[in-house]
Amino acid sequence: MIPSLRVSLIQTHLYWEDKQLNFKHLNDLLTPLINQTDLVVLPEMFTTGFSMNAAILAEPMDGPTMQWLREQAQRTSAVVTGSFIAEEANRYFNRLVWMRPDGSYATYDKRHLFTYANEQQHYTAGQQRLIVEWKGWSICPLICYDLRFPVWSRNTDAYDLLLYVANFPERRRSAWNALLVARAVENQCFTIGVNRIGEDGNGIRYSGDSVVLDYAGQTLCQMSYIEQVCTLSLSYAELQDFRRQFAFLPDRDQFNILP
Repeated sequence: MIPSLRVSLIQTHLYWEDKQLNFKHLNDLLTPLINQTDLVVLPEMFTTGFSMNAAILAEPMDGPTMQWLREQAQRTSAVVTGSFIAEEANRYFNRLVWMRPDGSYATYDKRHLFTYANEQQHYTAGQQRLIVEWKGWSICPLICYDLRFPVWSRNTDAYDLLLYVANFPERRRSAWNALLVARAVENQCFTIGVNRIGEDGNGIRYSGDSVVLDYAGQTLCQMSYIEQVCTLSLSYAELQDFRRQFAFLPDRDQFNILP
């Protein structure tokens, strides 16, 4: 029998382009979660904020952010995930890392780069979606702007949990809230959105609105404007019961996504 999954959402402000301050602050927020959760979800670019200064801020895959993630996963005995600015083969990526407690990890590079902010001029888009297994759950982690593209998010792999890490501005919070509900309902899965709060170095404000939704789009936890950590347990048995009762997923369209 697959157990419930304890998830922890970290909604926080981010120090603009200051990795050490963000490491210290997030370390303090994660300390109460030691042995209390299975999955910790951080915002997009949690070490810097949503910066286009990739040439200065990017790190290799053996840099301080990877070391910090490895340490946090080990001490909390949980997967820790979020994205940072990675450099590989002389290219920059908005890269999500899925760091396990044993130090092994998987990565996902943001596919949909936010052209409104010229993200595509600084970063290389990913081409492969990531599906990971944890505690018997199948999970699809994505990044911010990916939320607006339902085909990329579509549950073609029978995943149980869909999650987005984000820096989604306050001025578009209505879209954030509506699209997360849509993704949960159309994919019949638990859905998590973790967003930052505060103001970044470009004067853009963020309301947070981090949320956990169930497979019917009902809100289980929501946070707005304040720094907060939300931990709750997701029931695998209830998800499967709902899918058996309302068997919509088998009727989904079959398709291939082009590069």
